[in-house]
Amino acid sequence: MSKLKQMESFVSVATRGSLTAAANAEGVAPAIMGRRLDALEERLGVKLLVRTTRRISLTHEGSAFLEDCQRLLIDVANAEASVSAGGVKASGHLRITAPAGFGRRHVAPLVPLFRQSHADVTISLNLSDRVVDLAGEGFDCAVRVGDLPDSSLVSARMADNRRLCVATPGYLQRHGTPQHPTELAKFDCLTLSSDASQTRGWAFRVPRNAHGRQQEGTLADAGVPRSAQGRPQEGVLTDASGDGDYEVIHLKPGGPLDCSDGQVLHDWCMAGYGIAWRSTWEVEAEIAAGKLVAVLQDFDAPPNGIYAVFPQRKHLPLRVRLWIDFLKHNYGEPAFWTGSRTAHP
Repeated sequence: MSKLKQMESFVSVATRGSLTAAANAEGVAPAIMGRRLDALEERLGVKLLVRTTRRISLTHEGSAFLEDCQRLLIDVANAEASVSAGGVKASGHLRITAPAGFGRRHVAPLVPLFRQSHADVTISLNLSDRVVDLAGEGFDCAVRVGDLPDSSLVSARMADNRRLCVATPGYLQRHGTPQHPTELAKFDCLTLSSDASQTRGWAFRVPRNAHGRQQEGTLADAGVPRSAQGRPQEGVLTDASGDGDYEVIHLKPGGPLDCSDGQVLHDWCMAGYGIAWRSTWEVEAEIAAGKLVAVLQDFDAPPNGIYAVFPQRKHLPLRVRLWIDFLKHNYGEPAFWTGSRTAHP
């Protein structure tokens, strides 16, 4: 008798709570199901089930073994499905969540394409800017952009995400082009309002001098308000960090317009109202088309990431593994972000 058959019988009896029900489901006599369980317990040297004439209950060891067996049988089923009919075959319901703006642009268009190859998978897409509790709310996978907090979740980096200062060619022709981040104080900057999530401001990578300080003139004489002690006034330079010859500073430039919605800032920027600090996933296609121009690129901050996040690495359903691979395949293509290549199913 195979070990796998013993495990299948054990799971069937444990989940149905009856030898007779499990035997009827398989089309065998209850005595055969009982002999399989006896052989399994004898091989393991432990009691898995307490059987009486009225009911069957799991022992402590049986409960733990049941979870392991269920995961193992799912993996076996997925492995068989992956080669059945000459190709991968996934099924079941896939629940995905993503940030609203990013999700509308770069997740929602991929969902129906994924189903073209996996017609037995149904999909729910949740778009929300709050951090969704994957395990607590029953989601299989999240797409997240930015620095990830420490957590028990597992993440896979799909692509880099850079942040850029951008403006229309017309705006730059009328107002000139900043040469250093601190010159932004002289320009119309389109910023997120104080109640939005971007609390630290715009990040830039600037050089240090030989003494480990910012080079002379990087903050002075650049249109940045100074206090009597020679420091940038509160709300302009929020912090600075880094090592080696460079450090990352965060500036909060002012401007005549701000909004709590990033899409509105993008629209204002496209209309030529000022300079915006946006992620490449939002503006790369417009830059490639010449509708926007990136400025201050010598001072771009180190990129953060675009991630697929999921509750656990082991025993992922086949549909989740295939979805993550599908994202990585598409997001890994530079042409995907510029709009010069159609996503592939």
